[in-house]
Amino acid sequence: MLMFFLPLVNADECIMTRIQEMSLDYHFAVEQEVGSSTCEFFGFNGTAGVWKIQAINDAGGWKDRTTVEDMDLAVRASLKGWKFLFVGDVGVKNELPSTYKAYRFQQHRWSCGPANLFRKMTREIMLCEKVSRWKKLYVIYDFFFVRKIVAHWLTFFFYCVVIPAHVMVPEVKLPKLMAIYFPATITILNAACTVRSLHLLVFWILFENVMSLHRSKATIIGLLEANRVNEWVVTEKLGNAMKQKSTSRPSKKPKSRIAERIHVWEIVVGMFLLHCAVYDMLYGKNHFYAYLVLQAGAFFVMGFGYVGTIVPS
Repeated sequence: MLMFFLPLVNADECIMTRIQEMSLDYHFAVEQEVGSSTCEFFGFNGTAGVWKIQAINDAGGWKDRTTVEDMDLAVRASLKGWKFLFVGDVGVKNELPSTYKAYRFQQHRWSCGPANLFRKMTREIMLCEKVSRWKKLYVIYDFFFVRKIVAHWLTFFFYCVVIPAHVMVPEVKLPKLMAIYFPATITILNAACTVRSLHLLVFWILFENVMSLHRSKATIIGLLEANRVNEWVVTEKLGNAMKQKSTSRPSKKPKSRIAERIHVWEIVVGMFLLHCAVYDMLYGKNHFYAYLVLQAGAFFVMGFGYVGTIVPS
């Protein structure tokens, strides 16, 4: 299977799309390239790919048992011995979701689906005799367990629970090497794939930390096969919709969308972070409140839906 790079046609639409560009550039430039070159396997993104019909048939065809049927097919084809090649110098244009609502639905599917597929396929991968032990280890541990599950949990609990909570307990000392320098170095290296957006690095960190809450919930739903495990909402791409709406006559009584934009869990976490920031400001000595105030603000902004392109009613 061949897969191509996806240049983004609306990356400059808003800060949220610029942040998505940073994450996707790392995904293609590092994750897909490494998987292609070391194990001849990577997760198919569902677009910009060329499949052999024989490979699809050999893998058992498309299955709708999860919300990531493209990834499902890729894993099954890999277990049958088919090789994957990422062609990074060929581009296929792609559009990003620019509304926060659409992005949340997309990220729920992208986090819940792989976790659910991991639950369904771990035994099958372990018992497969057509691939090497190294490839099994890569798919189970690195591809699924670390990148699709642990990464979300670790991001949320470390940056939004451990660091804030430790300022409330003076006896607990969190080394700055672990809390600041090491994570900052990794983040800067990841962001180096999008040099033009390095000035947005702080926004990217705050945004991804907030989204880690949403993704962590989705992975738990996928692992436990809870009520939203098979929820499929097509990702809304605005395209020229905004231009068409700007030329049409506005409605006399626009409908309120306030209730749709409020996300309770984000607001609750924001209040927790703000409480920890105030406590650290009054009694702390390590100045973690500088980070906590910014992160709390990010949770409030996204909790009330003031991010991305706001589509008029």
